[in-house]
Amino acid sequence: MSLPPDLAALLAPPDPARLPLPPAALPTPGVRLLRGVPYLLRDGHRPLELDLWLPENPAGPLPVVVFVHGGAWRTGLRGDAGPAFRSWRPGPFARLAQAGFAVACPGYRLSGEAVHPAQVDDLAAALAWLHVRSGELGLDSARTVVWGESAGGHLAALLALTSARRVPSVPPVTGCVTWYAPTDLLALARDPADGHTFEALLVGGAPADVPERTRDASPVHHVSADAPPFLVLHGSEDHIVPSDQGVRLAAVLREAGVTADLRLIEGADHLWYGLPDAAVERCFALSLDFSRKRTATSSPLSSPSSL
Repeated sequence: MSLPPDLAALLAPPDPARLPLPPAALPTPGVRLLRGVPYLLRDGHRPLELDLWLPENPAGPLPVVVFVHGGAWRTGLRGDAGPAFRSWRPGPFARLAQAGFAVACPGYRLSGEAVHPAQVDDLAAALAWLHVRSGELGLDSARTVVWGESAGGHLAALLALTSARRVPSVPPVTGCVTWYAPTDLLALARDPADGHTFEALLVGGAPADVPERTRDASPVHHVSADAPPFLVLHGSEDHIVPSDQGVRLAAVLREAGVTADLRLIEGADHLWYGLPDAAVERCFALSLDFSRKRTATSSPLSSPSSL
C-alpha cells in the first residue's frame, strides 16, 4: 500500500538537527542546562540524547568539551563523571560551564544494544549534531576536546583518533583527555578466549575469535601523526584497567610524533578510588587546564612531557 507523500513525510522520524531545543534549566548560578536533547534517531533503536551545559552569558562562541561516560560499555549515565564526583556541588560539568565551556554529555548505544563500532559511530553523530547546530547554540565546534572516564575514555580516544574519517564535514578534534581508559583490548583481556568479559561483549565475541574487530576497537591501532594532543591520566594501582594501558597509548602517540602528556597518579585505583579529595581535584584541574590550552584561539603545541 502506497501512502500519500504528505502522510509519508509525517511518518518519517524527525531530523534532530531541526527539532526545537528544550527549555533551559538553571541548575547552578551562571549555568544553563539543556537536558535530554535528541541528537540521533536510528531506525529500530531508542532515540539518543545528550545534555548540554552552557554558560548563562557567554562573551562569544564557546569552546566545547564532549564528555563520554564510563560503565564498562554495558551501563552508565551520560551525566555521571564517576563516583568521585557525585558529591561535588557544583558538579564537574557545571564547573566546566562556569569556566567558559559548552559541555555536551551524550548517551550512546551500550554493548547490550549493539556491538562495536556502534558506540563510537553514535558519538561521531553527536559531534556532527553539535557542528550543525553550533551557530544556534553559540558554539565554536573547531575548538572541541573529547574527554572520558574508563570505557568512556576508551571511546573518547577512539573518537579523537577516527573522527576525521567518520565525520569529515566536522572540524577535527583539538584534544583528548582519558582517565584510566582501556586502549588495547586484546592486551587487556585476561583470557582472550573468554566471550563473557566486558570487552568481549563490546566486540561481539571472545577477542581471540574476532581479532580484527578487537583491533579496530583498540585506540592504539588508530594512532597517526595527525592525531590531536592527548592528556592521559591513569592510577598506578588500577586493578581493573592496568596502568600499562595508559602507558602504551602515550608511547604509541609519541612514536607517531603526537604530544602525549602521561600522568600516573600514585596510589589511585580505578575510578580514582583511594585517592584523597584534594588529589581528585588535582586530576580535574589538570584536565581543565589541558582543555583550556587545547581550545585557546591560538594554541601552540607544547613539547611532549617525559614518562
